Amino acid sequence: MKDKTQKNRKSNKPRIGITIGDYNGIGPEVIVKVLQDKRITNICTPIVYGSGKILTKYKRILSIEDFTYHQYNNNSYIHDQKINVVNCWTEVQELDPGKVTQEAGKCAYLSISRASEDLKSELIDAVVTAPINKANIQSEDFKHAGHTEYYQENFASGRDTLMTLCSGDLRVGVVTGHIPIKDVAASITKEAVSSKLNVMIESLKKDFGIIKPKVAVMGLNPHAGEDGLLGDEEINVISPVIKEFKKRGNLVFGPFPADGFFGTMSFKNYDGVLCMYHDQGLIPFKLHSFESGVNYTAGLDIVRTSPDHGTAYNIAGRGVADETSFREALMQAVDIVKVRSGEIENQIRPNARQLLQDRKDQIKNQKMVLDGNAGGEEEFDLSELEAGERKEAQVTQQQKMLENKAKNQGGGKFQHKQKREHWKPRKNGNFNKGEHRPQNERDKPQQNKND
Repeated sequence: MKDKTQKNRKSNKPRIGITIGDYNGIGPEVIVKVLQDKRITNICTPIVYGSGKILTKYKRILSIEDFTYHQYNNNSYIHDQKINVVNCWTEVQELDPGKVTQEAGKCAYLSISRASEDLKSELIDAVVTAPINKANIQSEDFKHAGHTEYYQENFASGRDTLMTLCSGDLRVGVVTGHIPIKDVAASITKEAVSSKLNVMIESLKKDFGIIKPKVAVMGLNPHAGEDGLLGDEEINVISPVIKEFKKRGNLVFGPFPADGFFGTMSFKNYDGVLCMYHDQGLIPFKLHSFESGVNYTAGLDIVRTSPDHGTAYNIAGRGVADETSFREALMQAVDIVKVRSGEIENQIRPNARQLLQDRKDQIKNQKMVLDGNAGGEEEFDLSELEAGERKEAQVTQQQKMLENKAKNQGGGKFQHKQKREHWKPRKNGNFNKGEHRPQNERDKPQQNKND
């Protein structure tokens, strides 16, 4: 049953729940640093699940004066113009930044549990999870390898999910997540690759608004198996799955050797990249986007994001933790909620044949060599996309309709990219007034002339 507060909302802004994580790590610090900027409440209503006393203590440790909050409980109301805090425990907890304690693990679970209740009642629209310690949170109530597995059990309705790392237009998913490396090869099956690939494609459509997503699939072995010389998973498992998805009209290519693919920045030509195991995807992702990366769990009934870093005990409580990734996780959650609700229009991709031709020309011009590509020139075989030509025609027609709609509304040329603003922090952790940069210019900060 929905909470009464949900029915009587005074604002249509997304309500974003924030779990405090391990309070002896950097979670509370990055939460306070991000939420101290008052403009956050212009785009969403933050609700922190944890302890007001813990946040106040970190506010003093960090010497931050601008952080204030509204206390919310079952007998009060959510303030849509302020930061809201839900106390998930009543016992007084002593802070010990940088230390692993059982109390902190227990409280981290209580935060997740309470936020999950409000997700189920639709009191909140999404959740951003601060880092936990996977060891001290373990209990009779929490027996999971991490957040991803917990949310899959509670919010996936029996479907598969996909850990997806996001930074701008770079989105990397992994077929196998938190499992030992010795178990990876046995876990790479046609069923597993097909399931994860399907989740990625559907998420790119549903959560990121890309009507015809283009996905690259990595091989498992060095040089993508070198035609079976270094392993046969590419021949027997991965390539057959890719061919099956192509027959259904999907833009799926590979298998590519991961070193050459990421080394040549080829990921820029795709909407999503599916890797076979954890480090194959996360190492190159963090090299390219360590400070701004976001972990998104695709395939859930609800929206869940998190910063792409851990508890960082070694710097906890020192005031030096970088809050960029947490800010991006919060913004990503807001964007996905808006895309799902239809508030942000779908992005329109060009015709599939033109995409592939552009890709061929680029490789020819740059003399790019993807060493050991098991697919050879197969990924550029335009004839394999004939099954999807009818869908492409529909996409083109829809693009024209959206362009005409934008012109009629005075919007001029239809914009393919979402118009979420990205703010640049001042040295004190706030943002320069009026300073922003569009998503498609994320890597090109622009100074506001008025500053």
